[in-house]
Amino acid sequence: MYTSETANEDSERTAFRKAEKKYKLYYDTSKKRKHPKTVDLSDVIDFKAVLESYNQNGQLPEGVFAQGSDLYLPVFGLKSRPGFYFIPGALTIKEQCRWIRESLTSFPQPPNRTNHNAIYGHIRDLFVASKEGKILTEVESLSKSNGSGVDVIEGNDPKWKFSEEQCVTSGGSSSKSVSASVLLRKLRWSTLGLQFDWSKRSYNISLPHQKIPDALCQLAKTLAAPAMPPGEVFQPEAAIVNYFSSGARRSWAISLITVLLSLPIKPNIDVFLLPGDMLGGHLDDMEKDWSKPIVSLSLACKAIFLLGGKTREDTPLAMFLRSGDIVLMAGEARECFHGVPRIFTDGGHAEISDLESCFSHEDDSSFLEYCRTSRININIRQVD
Repeated sequence: MYTSETANEDSERTAFRKAEKKYKLYYDTSKKRKHPKTVDLSDVIDFKAVLESYNQNGQLPEGVFAQGSDLYLPVFGLKSRPGFYFIPGALTIKEQCRWIRESLTSFPQPPNRTNHNAIYGHIRDLFVASKEGKILTEVESLSKSNGSGVDVIEGNDPKWKFSEEQCVTSGGSSSKSVSASVLLRKLRWSTLGLQFDWSKRSYNISLPHQKIPDALCQLAKTLAAPAMPPGEVFQPEAAIVNYFSSGARRSWAISLITVLLSLPIKPNIDVFLLPGDMLGGHLDDMEKDWSKPIVSLSLACKAIFLLGGKTREDTPLAMFLRSGDIVLMAGEARECFHGVPRIFTDGGHAEISDLESCFSHEDDSSFLEYCRTSRININIRQVD
């Protein structure tokens, strides 16, 4: 757990936690305007540079190898982490923009579940509601006259509704409400395909769900090939979409943790205790067959990814993840702790200029605004 550490406890921190602390975003508040503190990034593996060097002269850094595959781009591995593969720049700009749009508009739609379900139930069209400046308000607090300007959230007995701002504020009531834009910023995950039950850390086949979109399935099958056992084809059955928002507050997590801790079976909540721009060190151990890879797509702002060993005491390797990069984790790599201690949102390090060009049309301004301060990760799994 990450909640009881103080400055003088550094010697008691695990090697993984020390690395998280090293790369985490801290601000220098000694001046009138706060600035990010300088971080030593010299030890961070840069697979973009590795690819450029490999294409130019065939040279690779010590500990890195090129994996033969049928893909159109080189696939790199780490000798010290069998089963881990990195495909830099695997997604075209067009593909990146497509999956960013899907992640914000389609993937959080019911029956897919999100972190908001525990408090608000199913929320439909959150991204559109945010773009239109709508407010989510308790049903009991709204007038039951003609329902003008009110969008009912999906459900037989909805407790919350999206309303026009003036509809909520004109009545003068002290209703519980939250803006759609705030909810969008507090969106942390959505689940596709077979739904994951966070309280039991397992897949619940009884929960309503839809198949993963065919295009995403086909993409995952193609990308997973270098990490698959010989003669087998990856079968995408579930996916978790993670949303990282820089500077996000912890209020959503506190509310969610309260709900989770009230359950008969207490879940592992370590990951929920970190800010929105971090994913704490963890294992993806819910699937039955670890020989099948997790296929992980990175979108929007650049991030630092930590890949540790089989215990938190193993010193992790740090590497950059850029929009369009693909990570595969199979076999022994599935037993390695990993996490994301930081995303970069400043213009010099976010590296989203190509996305800015792709989303330059006025109708795409909301997508661009989101991308400038956020990162999206889609990780696709074979459950059985």
